[in-house]
Amino acid sequence: MQEEPQWDPYSKACPTRRLLDRIGDRWTVLVVGALAGGPMRYTALARRIEGVSQKMLTQTLRALERDGLLVRTVHPVIPPHVEYELSTLGRSLLPVLGALERWAIDNISGVLAARDGYDRD
Repeated sequence: MQEEPQWDPYSKACPTRRLLDRIGDRWTVLVVGALAGGPMRYTALARRIEGVSQKMLTQTLRALERDGLLVRTVHPVIPPHVEYELSTLGRSLLPVLGALERWAIDNISGVLAARDGYDRD
C-alpha cells in the first residue's frame, strides 16, 4: 500500500499552499457563501456579490469548478440555462468559511477601532 504524501503548506512547492490561496480569496469566500443556499444562475450570483466584476466572477467560478468545489450544470434550452452549485467537497467548506464570516461580522467594530487608533498615531 502506498503511503499518503506529507503535505506542508509552509513549503512553497506544496499544492496545499495554492489551495489555501484559492480558499482564502475574497471572491471564493463570497461565492461559496452565496451558493450555501443552493444552486444559482450566474446573474443571480453577480447581483448577490456586489462589486465583483464579470471577469473576476467568471475566473472564480472556473477555478472552483476545476478544483472540484462546485458543479456547473448547463440545461439544454434556448438560451442555455447555466446553474452553479457547491459539490460535496465545496459544501464541506461551509462550516469553515461560515465561521470566518461570523468572526468578521462579530469583530469588525474592534478591527475598525484598532485601525482608527493606528491611523491616528
